[in-house]
Amino acid sequence: MKPLILLLACTASLVGIAQDIVNPMTPEDTVLTADNLDMRSTPTETVAICTGNVVLTGTNMKIACDRLEIRASRVGDRDATIGEFKGFKYLLAQGNVRLVQGDREASCGRAEVLPDQEKVVLYEDPVVIDRSSDFIAAGSKITLFRGERRLKVENPKLTAPPINDLGPDAVEAIGGSAAAPAE
Repeated sequence: MKPLILLLACTASLVGIAQDIVNPMTPEDTVLTADNLDMRSTPTETVAICTGNVVLTGTNMKIACDRLEIRASRVGDRDATIGEFKGFKYLLAQGNVRLVQGDREASCGRAEVLPDQEKVVLYEDPVVIDRSSDFIAAGSKITLFRGERRLKVENPKLTAPPINDLGPDAVEAIGGSAAAPAE
């Protein structure tokens, strides 16, 4: 179990992928639960595939899905059964994916975490909800950029709180007087 904890510690970098953490938190252990785990190593890489009721939690983040693939670089003794992990390379979550981080939540059918590119890409009916601003973004593909508090949405449908009426009768409706149009 200890080698699995080392592998999962590499995934702790997910915390910063979807957003910058303005107030850093005390790091928490990364914990993975699933119905099944298949972990294999080569001299340069370790791959863990988790299936069934997968839940990954760590510092300020939680990922739940049906299948999770984790890829980590490996260094040190190439003959060791598990080896020493250098860093997290890739994560693929599939099936009923739900990502929660602070007041933000995302759901989709498939999510790819790409740490080298500092982004998370959501596919298959992705939706991102920011509960602090009551903002919802949906589309065919959503890309979240680390450190930029930015998202890119293909075929967007955005929902946000109502804005005030900006029409010409808006001032009269709230008890003021509308300005006469310039001639």
